[in-house]
Amino acid sequence: MTVDDTGSGADGDGRVDPEPAPDSADPGEDPLALRLEGLILGAERRYTPFQAARSAGVSMELASRFWRAMGFADIGQAKALTEADVLALRRLAGLVEAGLLSEAMAVQVARSTGQTTARLAEWQIDSFLEGLTEPPEPGMTRTEVTYPIVELLLPELQEFLVYVWRRQLAASAGRVVQAGDDEEMVDRRLAVGFADLVGFTRLTRRMEEEELGELVEAFETTSADLVAARGGRLIKTLGDEVLYAADDAGTAAEIALLLVETMANDETMPELRVGIAFGTVTTRMGDVFGTTVNLASRLTSIAPKDAVLVDTAFAEELIRTGDAPASEAAAAEETAAAEKEGEEPPAYRFALQPMWQRPVRGLGVVEPWLLTRRGAGGGESS
Repeated sequence: MTVDDTGSGADGDGRVDPEPAPDSADPGEDPLALRLEGLILGAERRYTPFQAARSAGVSMELASRFWRAMGFADIGQAKALTEADVLALRRLAGLVEAGLLSEAMAVQVARSTGQTTARLAEWQIDSFLEGLTEPPEPGMTRTEVTYPIVELLLPELQEFLVYVWRRQLAASAGRVVQAGDDEEMVDRRLAVGFADLVGFTRLTRRMEEEELGELVEAFETTSADLVAARGGRLIKTLGDEVLYAADDAGTAAEIALLLVETMANDETMPELRVGIAFGTVTTRMGDVFGTTVNLASRLTSIAPKDAVLVDTAFAEELIRTGDAPASEAAAAEETAAAEKEGEEPPAYRFALQPMWQRPVRGLGVVEPWLLTRRGAGGGESS
């Protein structure tokens, strides 16, 4: 069925007549879900898992590994798979046979793709499709509204997904090429920051679920926009916390201070605290791991409200790159010397204040530094 300007696909009173359910449908399955499945997949059910694996030329064991990695439930030997499932198996197995991917890496590709797209699909249904499929007129059913809406949106969303993926792939490939050597592709020196809403647990007890959901969405959206706009990468969101990374300390510092400033200017938001560390980070499936990440998390937990704490390595990196002075005394001496020579004084962006050393669980004794913004004239801002 197609929706076009001539009104085909509708009966005399203007109601849409969705496609019939697949012949292989289980009598207990919801008819609308089956119609939507046929529309979205673009193919009818033809294969059991065993038949699909055999048609793709792979073992049932490997096919099961791929499907589970993609997040698909075990379905026994029900006839529920399509030609697209066979083609996907054939492509993954072909990459392994050609020596382009190891079997373990192919499973990782399946898992990372499945996890990422599963979250995207859940969001689109929960936040997007439900709102669009509210019946516009009394007497209309959700079935009559959902099918044509999905039919119209599907090709556009698919093209947009591929576009964004290509853009992200190009950016990621560029970062890998610039890394310089093979070791930096996996273990890289990055700035890692955590931003955490203060008192979120108390808020969950006081706020209604819908209100709490709106707050979390606003926090995640604002954080994601700021991180992306300043050249960082949002690694993940955890409701009341976001994790981001940046290739250099200056970018990570700017993002952290902007996050604090933006949330502080929003009366609906709780206070924010941020912790940043700089060092070697292991990257895997879009996530980051290692001591540097753990240290950033610990710094966040001890940071004052509406403040940013950084580790010594991060502070040293800011000083090395000229983004912050070694001390206010050093900055004053440099300013005086520059003025004496008739030159412009150094224009530092950030200021660093050493805090008391303290033990951090699992990481020993650390010396946090309080990160603040400086004025354009080289002096510390008020």
